[in-house]
Amino acid sequence: MIQVGDPLPHANLHVFNSDAASGCAVGPISFDVSSAAALKTIALVAVPGAFTPTCSEKHLPGYIFYATALKAAGIDEVWCVAVNDAFVMEAWGQHLRVPPSIRMLADGSAFFARLLGLELDLTSRGMGVRSQRYSMIVVNGTVKTLNVDNAGKLDVSSAEVLLEQLRQLGN
Repeated sequence: MIQVGDPLPHANLHVFNSDAASGCAVGPISFDVSSAAALKTIALVAVPGAFTPTCSEKHLPGYIFYATALKAAGIDEVWCVAVNDAFVMEAWGQHLRVPPSIRMLADGSAFFARLLGLELDLTSRGMGVRSQRYSMIVVNGTVKTLNVDNAGKLDVSSAEVLLEQLRQLGN
């Protein structure tokens, strides 16, 4: 499992952006995680799945609520990652009215989750391999904090915990 002090691995995540006003769609676009995190402070939050109850009702809404506070505390970007495709992530973001400061990122085949050692096998529940619920602060591509919740819980990966950690880091 990835640890504090480790660099983010080279892996591709995907994003899809639709612009309802112009009728234009862009994507899905693939980008390398470690390159995109260079020279930035990232709040990376991962959820088991888009549109799932805890993720939709508690976890991501906390990051939406605290988006401005996270920015004020030194976060350049918030990344929300789930093992879903880019189209689902875009639809979920629209459904929850996610602000542009939060990037909705797809790890469709759980490749990133596996590279981190944070995959969660929910095959017996009909959901396949997903990501564990976690958050981390990444500074210039290096993990500074890592908060992994126990399966089925939302205890340590909340936006409130991440904000407190940012304060402790002095960001």
